[in-house]
Amino acid sequence: MDKLIHTIFSFLYPIFRDWGMSRSLSTYVSLFFNTILLCFLVYVLYTVSRFILVTIMALVAQRTKTKFDDLLVSNKTAKYISYLVPLFFVYKAVPVILDKFEYWESLFGKTVATYIVLLILWIIRTVFNSLRDYLKLIPRYSDKPIDSFIQVIMIVLWMFGITVIISKLFDIDKTELLTILGAVSAVIILVFRDTILGFVASVQVAINDMVRIGDWITMDRYGADGDVIEINLATVKVRNFDNTTTTIPTYSLSSDSFQNWRGMLNSDGRRIKRHIIIKADSIRFLKDDELADLKKIELISAYIDTRKTEIDNYNRSHKIDKSLPINGRNLTNLGLFRKYIIQYLHQYPGLNRDMTMVCRQLQSTPYGVPLEIYTFSKDKRFENYEYIMADIFDHIIASVPYFDLEIFAMPSENVVKG
Repeated sequence: MDKLIHTIFSFLYPIFRDWGMSRSLSTYVSLFFNTILLCFLVYVLYTVSRFILVTIMALVAQRTKTKFDDLLVSNKTAKYISYLVPLFFVYKAVPVILDKFEYWESLFGKTVATYIVLLILWIIRTVFNSLRDYLKLIPRYSDKPIDSFIQVIMIVLWMFGITVIISKLFDIDKTELLTILGAVSAVIILVFRDTILGFVASVQVAINDMVRIGDWITMDRYGADGDVIEINLATVKVRNFDNTTTTIPTYSLSSDSFQNWRGMLNSDGRRIKRHIIIKADSIRFLKDDELADLKKIELISAYIDTRKTEIDNYNRSHKIDKSLPINGRNLTNLGLFRKYIIQYLHQYPGLNRDMTMVCRQLQSTPYGVPLEIYTFSKDKRFENYEYIMADIFDHIIASVPYFDLEIFAMPSENVVKG
């Protein structure tokens, strides 16, 4: 190829010299015509290579079932490769055309070489972008931090490309240049600190499966509460439920605490864990006539009969003095209310009966006795989950007076003044 290029651009100079032109004039005239010829050949090469590469890749993409070649077409990989063919021709032709102009030959040669290196890096980037988009179409890779790994590879390639460009521009041996870069490695580490930390975090996130694209995460430190939409080398983007976007440093996923709701979304139910506070002075033993009234509540009617019979038999067998309610075994309004809540939860259609379903009494507080409901909603969607939880507690709060209990509430300003 070198001989062909030398033949193409060297035949003009002897022609102009034979016409009687001086050596310097024939040199400039041949340079002018060689430049025009070079531009023409470059245009022809570009047109032909672009037509062949772009057309062939488009035809291949249409005929194959895989989406990868379609993504190569959409990322214009063939178009950029078509630039490389005429550019390489120019790189080979410059030393021949500017043979008698050493300064300009060196300048244009280094410029073209630099552009070739940058173009190759750009072509590699389009290939990796196509690979990234293709892997995201595969379910088992769609939620992996592919962007992070591609960015690391591109950073290494860009560093190598910059090393080649510097060595070309300043005629420095690559080994010497790498030695110089090693000497300033401390500065490089300082500059790329976040990148290095992000890469390490990305590896940990991928290996330990800590976060996937599409996960719902909560990170109070950064005000993030929503779905992960992107994981790259430096940042993790979270689309919050108010449609704002929070950007979190990738390395913070391995250094800070965050909550991932994936386990809940993959489970059979979403937890409901909320309590009401019952006034302590409203809790008491129940009398027989009160139990007779409470038996009208269908959910606990059978329980009252069974429980009262069991308690009466125990008290009679142990000859308990029932002149005082505190003696022996008794039913309390709070205990019966807890049983009613459990029965109500078991018959509520929106809850998963195969998962934990508890109504428990928490540690007493200065405000009263907390009564906590711990159960799981079948429907995990936000709107339906909130509706189910509100519906349950609407009923529980409305049921409290039937058991002669009271819910604690801070006294209003008017009550305090009165």
